[in-house]
Amino acid sequence: MKVGVLALQGDVREHVSALIACGIDPIQVRRVNELAEVDALVLPGGESTTIVQLAQIFGLFEPIKNRIASGMPVYGSCAGMILLADTILDAKEGQKTFGGLDITVRRNAFGRQVDSFESDITFADGSTDLIKAVFIRAPWVEKIGANVQVLASVDSHPVAVRSQKLLATSFHPELTGDHRIHRYFIEEVAKPALEKVK
Repeated sequence: MKVGVLALQGDVREHVSALIACGIDPIQVRRVNELAEVDALVLPGGESTTIVQLAQIFGLFEPIKNRIASGMPVYGSCAGMILLADTILDAKEGQKTFGGLDITVRRNAFGRQVDSFESDITFADGSTDLIKAVFIRAPWVEKIGANVQVLASVDSHPVAVRSQKLLATSFHPELTGDHRIHRYFIEEVAKPALEKVK
């Protein structure tokens, strides 16, 4: 399985390192031909509007949107969650997303940079161990569609969700050294989805 990391802006290196720790040799995706090589994609944290602008400049916006619509497994963290959401609250005027995930997210819901925090949270992957979650200008989910599963919440707000081949967290597991989220994406989301295609 070839997993890509969208490498236009944001914490690309940290996601690459997390995937390597999970036994994946990731491809950094900056061009359409690199996107065509991957079976699954990670959308990193960063600035969602900047990532979209750069994706448009590099001719990647529509190809990524189309690959998601056609069933490519994708994991998005923080800005990546916003990029996967069908609806954004507090969006910048004209802000676009790749979409595909039937959720409504609120940008910067937990506050600005100075309000960043860490929290040990439960993640519904069958383990009783808590996950250290790092929230930096993080969104939260205000509304979920019928086929969306909530995997983690903070103060009753969903912060990790899944819908079939799409996984999103409003926090940054790539910054903690705990690779459970990346392993969950590979083993529980991407691999089963790709095996069904075969």
